[in-house]
Amino acid sequence: MATGKQTPSRRETSLSRDRIVEAAIALLDARGEDGLTFRALAERLATGAGALYWYVANKGELLTAACDAVVARTLDACAATTAPDATLRTLALSLFDAIDAHPWVGTALTQAPGQAPMVRILERLGQPLRALGVTPARQWPTVFALTSYVLGVAGQNAANAQIARRHAGPGRAAFLDSLAAAWSQLDPAAYPFVRGIADRFRHHDDRADFLAGVDLILGGIVAERAASSGTVRRRRV
Repeated sequence: MATGKQTPSRRETSLSRDRIVEAAIALLDARGEDGLTFRALAERLATGAGALYWYVANKGELLTAACDAVVARTLDACAATTAPDATLRTLALSLFDAIDAHPWVGTALTQAPGQAPMVRILERLGQPLRALGVTPARQWPTVFALTSYVLGVAGQNAANAQIARRHAGPGRAAFLDSLAAAWSQLDPAAYPFVRGIADRFRHHDDRADFLAGVDLILGGIVAERAASSGTVRRRRV
């Protein structure tokens, strides 16, 4: 008697959700988010597009699953240290490098708020923040600020690299040279700051600048904790 539930064909049973997700990651890396279609994925896996729906409901679910796989691997590769600030730097830089290698991850994270990949990031950043002594009342705004900085800067860096490759423009050094030259010619009365940093901008390092920003946030956390402790001590006197 028919049960009403279809049985996958032999070709379909060779598939798995993990295989589909890994193929989606490769396709996203090669073609970007617009290039991820069930037809293209089916061709890569040598199967029919309909077979994929046994494992993923739609493109949005697949994009989130691919993002989660990259995020999980990235975070799992980061060993925790006894120093929470060092752990946070390692996590932040690893996420920066992962998004640089997989530019679509930044977009996928914005499209899946509150889902698995973002939960993983919040948890791994939140634990060392607690170890730094961030009070319960300050934990959400602190992890929000740090996460927004990490993902925002990493996403913008990846987008800049994609734009440069897409337009096949000059190399990075030549591009920075041209911008620095243009900035140095700005009106000194209207743009004193930008003119002042033009030469340093010419030679800046994206990863070093990113870590400098992380250190500014961590320095603020330590300063806030010290100020809070001082206030408590004064009240007890």
